[in-house]
Amino acid sequence: MISYFHMAKQCALCGKSSTLVWVLKKLRGKYNPTVKKRQYPNLQWVKLPSGKRVLACTKCIKTLAKRK
Repeated sequence: MISYFHMAKQCALCGKSSTLVWVLKKLRGKYNPTVKKRQYPNLQWVKLPSGKRVLACTKCIKTLAKRK
């Protein structure tokens, strides 16, 4: 069994991964881009029609549901 921690935080179907986002903090009336924050995709465990369990983003899960 493959552990979640050994896998990349990436969608197995579309390849969506994390992005680096600048958080703008307002300081004395002006925006100060100080904090860098990493945003991760919403990954869920899904069983594919082939029987394999993979981590997929919610957008891909919705698309899989339409194809059934």
